[in-house]
Amino acid sequence: MGMSPIQQAVQSGHAVAEYLLKNKDCEWYNGTLVYLRVKSEIKLKWLIFKLESRHINYVSFREPDMNNKISSVAVLGNSGLFKNYKLL
Repeated sequence: MGMSPIQQAVQSGHAVAEYLLKNKDCEWYNGTLVYLRVKSEIKLKWLIFKLESRHINYVSFREPDMNNKISSVAVLGNSGLFKNYKLL
């Protein structure tokens, strides 16, 4: 998506913060964070479609410095949906 691994990690951190702000009743106990890479904006949109069609709670983060494009997505939990994604 045109971002360096460092930029991707920062954007992922924004998404985690956004998730926690929007899900105040979230029971996450500072466990493990796993950052996965999506290679293109089209694949990111496809991932969001899959999350929505499976009714998986997620939050997307739109970066103001990137014309408010979705730069990252946060999901709490373990899903086989992510098994084919590479680690960041």
